[in-house]
Amino acid sequence: MLYYSTNRRSPKVGFEEAVLQGLAPDNGLYFPVSIPKLSSSFFKTIEELNPDEIAFLVAKQYVGDEIPEDKLKQIVKETLNFPVPLVEVKKDIYSLELFHGPTLAFKDVGARFMARILRFFLEKESKPATILVATSGDTGGAVASGFYDVEGINVVILYPSGKISTTQEKQLTTWGKNIFALEIDGTFDDCQKLVKEAFADSELKAKYGLTSANSINIARLLPQSFYYFLAYQQIKEKSKPFIASVPSGNLGNLTAGLIAWQMGLPVNRFVVSSNSNDVITKYLHTGLFESKPSVLTVANAMDVGNPSNFARILEIFNHNYNRVKDKLKGYSFSDIEIRNCIAEVYQKTKYTLDPHGACAYMGLQKELKESETGIFLETAHPAKFRETVNESIGQSIAIPDSLNAIIVKKKVAIQSQPSLDSIKKILSTLLK
Repeated sequence: MLYYSTNRRSPKVGFEEAVLQGLAPDNGLYFPVSIPKLSSSFFKTIEELNPDEIAFLVAKQYVGDEIPEDKLKQIVKETLNFPVPLVEVKKDIYSLELFHGPTLAFKDVGARFMARILRFFLEKESKPATILVATSGDTGGAVASGFYDVEGINVVILYPSGKISTTQEKQLTTWGKNIFALEIDGTFDDCQKLVKEAFADSELKAKYGLTSANSINIARLLPQSFYYFLAYQQIKEKSKPFIASVPSGNLGNLTAGLIAWQMGLPVNRFVVSSNSNDVITKYLHTGLFESKPSVLTVANAMDVGNPSNFARILEIFNHNYNRVKDKLKGYSFSDIEIRNCIAEVYQKTKYTLDPHGACAYMGLQKELKESETGIFLETAHPAKFRETVNESIGQSIAIPDSLNAIIVKKKVAIQSQPSLDSIKKILSTLLK
């Protein structure tokens, strides 16, 4: 499988080079030259397969022979060593719980897969590397967990000061060893812009062996498509069409779902559920994409005003707006609506949503037809946002032991201005 840049000014590369480069030399995102279709027999017999087998068959389409099959099977098995259950919340509405991994967030699958893929390639080439990643909340902790204490790999995480939850901050600032957290005086968009500027600096990139771990890296993006196949496997009534509602910020999760659909997964529509950062919602309603500064919300992992993966979505639909709006339906929700949704769903069903899942739930309710089954993605454990959740439901939720162990640790972060010069100075000190 070859990968091209969405900016189309760089040569096509294989899977290994796309992973190691992270971002193409022309600053575009790598995308497969074609999306392979899975056989009809795969979908007919999907209930007979275990999660590892499903994920391997999907991943193999994109890795090809660049990783031996036995090694890829091992990587997939280590990635999916926790459940991804589909839980019925009410009639025809199901939550796909993606928070049962080590950092209690959906990013665990992509980060664990990428860490193992990257480790394989780096060991083969005997190359050191520096992971440079921006996070709006959950990516940082998942990447830190995936790469912690891996010899030859340093991880530098950029996060916006004061704009992620206390628990999320602890999950990315308390590791030590090869994990370094940079607290940026700005927004997630500033952090993401700095990462792209660093990759565009060929001297800096070569000096530290920079690669990415956001969903801009194809090895982080592709495994997120596993979720959708695992959800479909667990749907009991497959004769009814289903739709998927995706909490959307940087659009990686949505892009992965669209890739699964292009591979043959029978998804009727995708609901793009956002918070007050509504650039994708406005695009779906008007056909005009206008990035804007992000605003702080209680669903902070979606506080993105210029989503990177929008470029990949346009590639999937051949830049045809009419095709996009036929498949994607967009809704945005305020903090008040999010809080009210958490409260109402808990009162009626005793199911506890996190703020991002609440957005997805509301989007699903607006779009779901009586003849359809609806799935919404619950992307983080509600305890990671316990201040908002507790206030909404009027009681304290239980905190998992893994979170309690992190909460008591001391935050260690380096403060930085949102400029590449500041980042360069910090890197020169950290990575001597």
